[in-house]
Amino acid sequence: MSALTPFGARLADAVADRGPLCVGIDPHPALLRAWGLTEDVAGLERFAMTAVTALAGEVAVLKPQSAFFEAYGSRGVAVLERVIAEARQAGALVLLDVKRGDIGSTMAAYAAAYLVEGSPLAGDAVTVSPYLGFGSLEPALLAARANGRGVFVLAMTSNPEGGAVQRAVDTGGRSVAQAVVDAAAERNAEDLEEVGGTLGSVGVVVGATIDPAAGLDLSRLAGPILAPGLGAQGATVADLHRVFGPALPRVLPTTSRDVLRHGPEVPALRDAVRRVRDSIAEITG
Repeated sequence: MSALTPFGARLADAVADRGPLCVGIDPHPALLRAWGLTEDVAGLERFAMTAVTALAGEVAVLKPQSAFFEAYGSRGVAVLERVIAEARQAGALVLLDVKRGDIGSTMAAYAAAYLVEGSPLAGDAVTVSPYLGFGSLEPALLAARANGRGVFVLAMTSNPEGGAVQRAVDTGGRSVAQAVVDAAAERNAEDLEEVGGTLGSVGVVVGATIDPAAGLDLSRLAGPILAPGLGAQGATVADLHRVFGPALPRVLPTTSRDVLRHGPEVPALRDAVRRVRDSIAEITG
């Protein structure tokens, strides 16, 4: 499929071929030290490209965390550009974790950087924040649709601080997180009616660590659900069914440190990711 095929369709094919696991590439200084690497651009590049070599042929989605590359300035961003290009060439979809959210021309500029064909930072999808209002994401949503990309909108995240905003309710009793999910569902319904398919390109981020009692209704979403928190943040594969229930077939469980800690040897990284992938397959069928 070409890059202009809707992201939802490309993701569905990738998951059918490789399973639903998403692995983060997070070059945290502690991980660089654990791998015996220097905390500089050379160490960053060695870490990131080893992860690409080990994982890009194994998983459906790789998720580089932009901040860890930006911390090294322009040379770090150049490494990120290489990660995006080489991971995609190896067959993985690249979800760039940037969590951008702004208004007007600034949001349009972010969209041009991360979602428009030809940009060196354009992967297959990005994470975005809706907390300036879901409507502020319009430039990103339009760019994603026009370029066959996807967006994952923060809804109910895995960090404990998020609940103060995301679980707040309006006068009708609907939580902020539910309003985000409902807006994403409306967008997917419009897009799927126009282009067809069964999986929309507007996903949401819902932590695998959340309490199901939060009552988040994902039944109308018709899009993917990125579920961070597997492994180091405390969520287990067994938790996925408990948290997501009937929405599980659309969930992309996400892990980073739990796989990356097995580096720097490529065979060890591959063995680790295959174990996680196989354990997920046991509960998802």
